[in-house]
Amino acid sequence: MEEIQHQGVIDQELSGLRLDQALARLFSDYSRSRLQAWIRDGRVQVDGEVRRPRDKVWMGEKVQLQAVPETGQRCEPEDIPLDIVYEDEHILVIDKPAGLVVHPGAGNWTGTMQNALLHHDADAAGLPRAGIVHRLDKDTTGLMVVARSPVAHKRLVEALQAREIKREYLALIVGQPTAGGSVDAPIGRHPGKRVCMAVVHSGKPAVTHYRINERFRIHTLLDVQLETGRTHQIRVHMAHIHFPLVGDAAYGGRLKLPRDASADTIRALQQFPRQALHARRLGLQHPVTREPLSWESPVPGDLADLLAQLRLDRDEHEH
Repeated sequence: MEEIQHQGVIDQELSGLRLDQALARLFSDYSRSRLQAWIRDGRVQVDGEVRRPRDKVWMGEKVQLQAVPETGQRCEPEDIPLDIVYEDEHILVIDKPAGLVVHPGAGNWTGTMQNALLHHDADAAGLPRAGIVHRLDKDTTGLMVVARSPVAHKRLVEALQAREIKREYLALIVGQPTAGGSVDAPIGRHPGKRVCMAVVHSGKPAVTHYRINERFRIHTLLDVQLETGRTHQIRVHMAHIHFPLVGDAAYGGRLKLPRDASADTIRALQQFPRQALHARRLGLQHPVTREPLSWESPVPGDLADLLAQLRLDRDEHEH
């Protein structure tokens, strides 16, 4: 994509600020870190001169910015279907299926949601990670919001950091908590397993809230709300309090079966192919119009079938 030319004038309110601070207010569609990089690359001129991020600016000075849309490395457009539940010029809301990796990484350089977004809209190449601002694990299903414009990207990232985006999940766990509750425990890289996360003192703050949705014989369906969004947060927190997710190969431990379960129930639990986690509700304030918006995703077929079988198992053993 071609460079985007921006011009502005330093007014009284911006006078005396550092150049990077003034640009962050003057060109608020872009993050301060991107603006600082462009200043260092000589893509910003003040009255025709290149300056440093820390140099002060004064009222009446004219600013010129050559913005360069970001392009994804190692990520090419691919014709991968997306289940789009909402779309406008600034955001997309996607209902992600199980098995779809969100963005390229080790072992998954193609076939990702990012590849699909680049095919859906070529302008997505001008946004970091094609507009992806948060992620779901490969085998977690449900709703994600994606930015389609620089201003939406910046404001969605800010809203996530301010914990203003509401995300609610369905999680099927092994065990029967007596009531709902919260887990407030820092999450960081597992000290012994590089690809796993864990509750560690040096981790980042993480808070998960949960309440009982439905009880089965030895399993429980939870409504889970994220206050923070750490990698594998629900999976790690539930395992930490000894209620791991059904089907979670990384954190779930040994398969547990209800006593005297039928062959159908045993088969349903043994063959469930992923962690039983579904991002079913998403609520946010539109990053540009400020309109409150919310969406709900139906329970995916594989999880719905498992829940139906657990209901049968519960009903068969009630007496």
